[in-house]
Parts: sequence; C-alpha cells; structure tokens
Amino acid sequence: MGDGMKKKQKDKLMLALAGAGALLATRAVVRRLTGYDLRGKTVLITGGSRGLGLVMAREFASEGAQLAICARDAEELGRARLDLIRRGAKVIAVQCDITDRKQVGEMVRVVEEGFGRIDVLVNNAGVIEVGPMEVMTLEDYEEAMKTHFWGPLHTILAVLPEMRKRKDGRIVNISSIGGKISVPHLLPYSASKFALVGLSEGLRAELKKDGVVVTTVCPGLMRTGSPRNATFKGQHRAEYAWFSISDSLPVTSMSAERAARQIVEACKRGDAEVILSIQAKAAILFHGIFPGLTADLLGFVNKFLPAPGGIGTESAKGKDSESEMSPSWLTTLSEQAAERNNETGE
Repeated sequence: MGDGMKKKQKDKLMLALAGAGALLATRAVVRRLTGYDLRGKTVLITGGSRGLGLVMAREFASEGAQLAICARDAEELGRARLDLIRRGAKVIAVQCDITDRKQVGEMVRVVEEGFGRIDVLVNNAGVIEVGPMEVMTLEDYEEAMKTHFWGPLHTILAVLPEMRKRKDGRIVNISSIGGKISVPHLLPYSASKFALVGLSEGLRAELKKDGVVVTTVCPGLMRTGSPRNATFKGQHRAEYAWFSISDSLPVTSMSAERAARQIVEACKRGDAEVILSIQAKAAILFHGIFPGLTADLLGFVNKFLPAPGGIGTESAKGKDSESEMSPSWLTTLSEQAAERNNETGE
C-alpha cells in the first residue's frame, strides 16, 4: 500500500473519529439543556431518614418527584416521613437494612407495589468509622464493605430488571472524596468508597446500552450533622473533635442543601461524575498529578492526629464523645445542621 493511500485512510479515520466525537458532544449538550424531568417520577433513596439522604429527599420532592426512603431505624424513618409529608411530598418509608439482600428485595417490592415503578435509585446509606488503623478490626472493614459496596450492589440488582425492561432509569451512587483519596483515620471507609467508585464507573459503561444512566458522586466534607452518629475509636473524644470541627467550618465544608441541589441537577443531566466542593476538586486534581506527594503530605498530617489508646478497639458514637472542643463555637454550623436534618434523635 502506497504512502498516498495510507494517508487517505488515516484522514478518513480521523474524520470518522471527529464526527463521532462531535455527535457525542452534541448529545451531551442536548441532554444538559433538556434534562430529565423528575415530575411524577419515583425516587428511592437509601439512608434517606437523616443527613444528606433526607436533604436530597427534600430536594427531589421540590422537583415534583414522589419518594421512597429506607433506613434501619424505624423511629428516624417515621420522623423523616412526617418531615417530607409536611412539605407536600408523597412518601413511602420502608425499614430496611441494605446489607441484607432479602430485605432489599422485599423493600423494592413494597415500593414498586405502592408507586408502580422505581425511576431513580440513590445509593446514599453509609457508615463512618474514625480512628487510627491500629484500633480498626476486621469487622470494621467488613461492615464498611457491606454498607458501601454490597448494599448498593443489592439495591442496583433489585431495580435493574425493570429499568432494563423500560430502557430507562437513573442510578446515583454517593461515594466520597475518600473514594478518590484514602484519608488517614478513615481506612475502612475509604477502602469501601473506592470499591463503590469502581462499581459505579463500570456500571455506567455497562448499562449505557440499556438506557440506564449511572452517576458517581464524590462529596468532600459536608455540613449534614452526621458526626453525631458516626463511630469513633481509640481516643474517641479527640477523634470526634477534629472530625466534627473539620466537618463544620465553611472553609473546609459545604452545606448539605447546596450539595443536594448539585446532586439532583447532576442526576437530571445524567452526568458521569460529580465532585462536590472546590476544595475536593482541587485535592483530587493534585492527587492525580502528584500521587506520591499527596501520600507523603497525608502521612505528615497523620502525625498530628490522635495516637492509638483511649477505648482502643471499642466504639463510641459522636454524641457520646463530646469534649471542650466539640461541641463548641467551631461546630455551630454542624450542630445546626443536625437539628434540621434529623440527626439528633428528636
């Protein structure tokens, strides 16, 4: 084959690739402009009884969606259901432990019987275990993986048959910046969130042919009020202090309401990935360019975090780990969020 013929074939290939790229770009623009109409759609949110899950439920309701929320605690669910009903939402609340596949199947059946179908699944349920790796047990890793990987997989597999049949559906997986950068004193959490990112990104590619759109969300620190219900080990009061203060300061965190709005908009647009907060975007970009330096910097930060000791491998909730530092004026915004978002148990 002559050089001229090779050049012509190369030019044709480049034109074909450019055309395909332009087509995909046009489709993306159209999708962003038209969006996904949530009016009358059924949105199932796991871990929807408090924190970010509840705030997202309010935001989806404001878009005209009908809601199904699930969580393990029946009293929390009851309070969340009333909160949403008062805002004019149509709600089904189902007690369910997503780590149990049978319970997930039953929950999805109840929702489909009540609303007819599930259009959007938001995998939000999570657990947070804070402490140095010396006090983390195998059970901590297992619990994190069950909640952040197996639980979402159970719900996805339960809703997918009907979504595939309709050639339509949305799945939003709430991971974390901890699923992009492994953070000291959050090792089980980070490892399991990495697993969820991998699952979510692969699912988007696999399900495109079926008309099901998957969005991966990686928030940074948010003011949801969740530290009160997180688990702390080792020097639990010191661990709670640094974690709750970081979670509350405007410089390091974003409001749950702003995060929820961005997540709902990303769902409507069908975005592949959303990283919430400028700080999180900057950290992930820096890590992508300088992974070794990021690890070294985090190792330096780790020297200033609480050492092992205290209650060791035992666990204490944040609300049972208070000290002079937390709650304080430094955690005011987080405490206010806890009151708004059903994190206080009242």
